[in-house]
Amino acid sequence: MQLEAIYHRPKGHFAYAYDEKTLHIQLRVKKNDVEKVRILYGDPYHWNKDGWIFSYKEMKYSGNDGLFDYWFVEVSPEFRRMRYGFELTNENETIVYTEKGFYPEAPYDDVAYYFCFPFLHRGDIFRAPEWVKNTVWYQIFPERFANGNPAINPKDTLPWGSAEPLSNNFFGGDFEGIIQNINYLVDLGITGIYFTPIFKAYSNHKYDTIDYMEIDPQFGDKATFKRLVDVCHQHGIKVMLDAVFNHSGFYFAPFQDVLKHQEKSRYKDWFHLREFPVKTSPVPNYDTFAFTEQMPKLNTENEEVKKYLLDVAKYWIEEFDIDGWRLDVANEVDHAFWREFRKTVKTVKPDAYILGEIWHDSMPWLQGDQFDAVMNYPFTQGALDFFARGKINAEQFKNVISTVLYSYPKNVNEVAFNLLGSHDTPRILTIADGNKDRIKLLFLFQLSFIGTPCIYYGDEIGITGGQDPGCRKCMVWEDAKQDKELLQFVKKLIALRKRYPAFQNDAEFQFAEANKIHNYLTYYKQSSDETILFAINNSSENVKFPLSININDETVVDLWNDEVVELDKEVELPPFGFAIWKIK
Repeated sequence: MQLEAIYHRPKGHFAYAYDEKTLHIQLRVKKNDVEKVRILYGDPYHWNKDGWIFSYKEMKYSGNDGLFDYWFVEVSPEFRRMRYGFELTNENETIVYTEKGFYPEAPYDDVAYYFCFPFLHRGDIFRAPEWVKNTVWYQIFPERFANGNPAINPKDTLPWGSAEPLSNNFFGGDFEGIIQNINYLVDLGITGIYFTPIFKAYSNHKYDTIDYMEIDPQFGDKATFKRLVDVCHQHGIKVMLDAVFNHSGFYFAPFQDVLKHQEKSRYKDWFHLREFPVKTSPVPNYDTFAFTEQMPKLNTENEEVKKYLLDVAKYWIEEFDIDGWRLDVANEVDHAFWREFRKTVKTVKPDAYILGEIWHDSMPWLQGDQFDAVMNYPFTQGALDFFARGKINAEQFKNVISTVLYSYPKNVNEVAFNLLGSHDTPRILTIADGNKDRIKLLFLFQLSFIGTPCIYYGDEIGITGGQDPGCRKCMVWEDAKQDKELLQFVKKLIALRKRYPAFQNDAEFQFAEANKIHNYLTYYKQSSDETILFAINNSSENVKFPLSININDETVVDLWNDEVVELDKEVELPPFGFAIWKIK
């Protein structure tokens, strides 16, 4: 047994409280190195004359990421505290793994050998809003969704969709346009809208905030926004706004004061200024987002800055009843600020959703004291590489997605924000070189995976575009220019997700097979009431393959075609074909 590959630590995604009675324990070992694992556990204070009293429970093999196997178990300690170790067995040996190392037999003379979960405190449980699990999001870039009130168009507004999107052109998208098209979103099945920034700003993207307490006049006024939120809520749609707290815009009044008064400015400590006089060119001598002089970085350790931003966080919830905040460049803001942010937001609205924009391993922000979720870019990258780009094979894709799943606790994965495209990335149809069959499989996987999926406006009707600003085209409203077949495909997937609990988050996700030669993939979602099996052929050739799951005599329903079928031991899928079977 390869001991150096065996790993566990009693914190994070390896050991955590799933609910008030249940601990989730995960163990990592070398792939194909261990045949059986039992957890041995007991209360640290439970002893008799022979020593420490403990029990055994079988752990379940939950899959691998290409390098390591993972074993999982749920345990409910009677008194909410636990010491524990692992008994690992293969054909050659049995060993016991503890915090102090490896032993041929379980030590029972001292609990100090063992891993410790000191106490299952209710306050330590990661809790995200329940409603998020079953939400289907739609990201709207307000300037490009619909122009409903031309009277408030900014200067030099272009006719809708008359030119390619640039970093400095305007088409007049506004709140009224969203209100007028709310039925489109309802019909699609959307239950949450994520808006990129709506606050007063200089640019068309609005990530350079001038005033965090004011709506940008090109979108409407506060009364119109209030009506928009009310209309969304009347149709069962949650509203999430984008907060840019890492940096302000160049024309933010405190920064303008710094430029004017320099070291005499009362706002000089609001920013990270390296020297005076403050200069914007040729290279800014203050910290910024990236190296953009138009976006000076805010000092969130400053008490005045903190108060201002936390007042912003409260204001839009209290006054307009928004349902969540998406936090831009969240990883570059200090953890202490986010802890205060969470307390502030949850005090005002306990079930508000807090979503951080982080592109890398995000466990430090997902301990229950900061964010409810992060934008799941590792999922995005893996899905695009497999389905849209054809850059990796099915086995590699399975490993990427498995790594994502094994990196976080289950209750974190259930609310992960799973996007395919956004205002920051090329359009998915462009990435796929116009291959709509690949895009259909991409949507199928996204909408059947665990977490909360988000569709970037227009991807469902086949809008194309390259890297920013090319991905920010005007929404297409002319029926003849929309891909209606793709739209109906996405709509049908969303309907299935809503209809069947196992299709969404009320089930365990498990890969069954990922064939790197023929590029087919099977996975299933399993609950106590139902199992749904998915089969995907991500290749341009017909494939035949045996099913790796036993059906027995159970009734099988083809959910896509809504008919009872009999499954053979071998199935066949056409090029870029798929099947969805519900097993009763």
